Amino acid sequence: MPLGTLDRTPPPFFKQGPSALSKLMVFSAIALFLMVADTRFRVSQPLRAGVATVLYPLQWLALRPVLAVRYGAEYFETLRSAQASEAQARQKLAQQSLRANQVDELALENERLRKLLQLRERTGTAAMAAEVLYEAADPYTRKVIIDKGLAQGVQPGSPVIDESGVLGQVTRVHPLVSEVTLLTDRGHAIPVLNTRTGARSVAYGDPSAHGGSLELRFMAGNADVQPGDLLTTSGVDGVYPPGLPVAKVQKVERRADSGFARIDCVPQALVDGARHVMVLASLNQSVPARPAPEDSAPGTAGKKAKK
Repeated sequence: MPLGTLDRTPPPFFKQGPSALSKLMVFSAIALFLMVADTRFRVSQPLRAGVATVLYPLQWLALRPVLAVRYGAEYFETLRSAQASEAQARQKLAQQSLRANQVDELALENERLRKLLQLRERTGTAAMAAEVLYEAADPYTRKVIIDKGLAQGVQPGSPVIDESGVLGQVTRVHPLVSEVTLLTDRGHAIPVLNTRTGARSVAYGDPSAHGGSLELRFMAGNADVQPGDLLTTSGVDGVYPPGLPVAKVQKVERRADSGFARIDCVPQALVDGARHVMVLASLNQSVPARPAPEDSAPGTAGKKAKK
């Protein structure tokens, strides 16, 4: 029998099911459905929390060598560095002692003015100490992971500060750890107040700069903003308590081809080296609830007594 007459096509038994295009369309539809379901119904949130809980011991174990090297490097710091730090601390202490004398007088004056204007005293803000474990693996965001979570009472949206100022905000909470979005993240914005002029504005994260910075957007070209101005939280957003240091104005560029000025700011907090932080309660969680109308209206108690 000649070889050219043989049928070389594989029998139907060995065919590989649907085509590659059909598989692509089916899996794309499933992926789109899962994304919509996660956005609308948050079906993957319990799965994320469970995976984070299971992986926490492995993360803790993997961080032990890193922490050992870090603590070893700190232990072998030179005596010259320690003496320089002590000299700076003594100089700062002398400056703070001078300011402390002025603070007592200003506090007394502030108390008298509040009583005169019948202003309500500021409510206290609860705080919780936490430690930064590591930075998030996503290269397109500026986030860190802290060692406190739902088990310790951390709530989404809570402000996070360090010893120098506002560091960021809690954006995701797991049972044992939490995710903090830093001020320099491109998706973060915070209302600020210029302490020199009293003008309010909004600072946006600008990760494109070296080390990350903040930018005051939509400020008029003739706005009274100068390099060195201190920006603090304004408290109008109901999240950050007012008066917390946020950033200092570094550069003001007034362009003739635009009605807005480009204003670059440097964060006061250590966004690249923070280790120990404080998680604050949101301002709207600290404000006491308003009394019910029947309880606050005059003469209500007398009417209830008559009944």
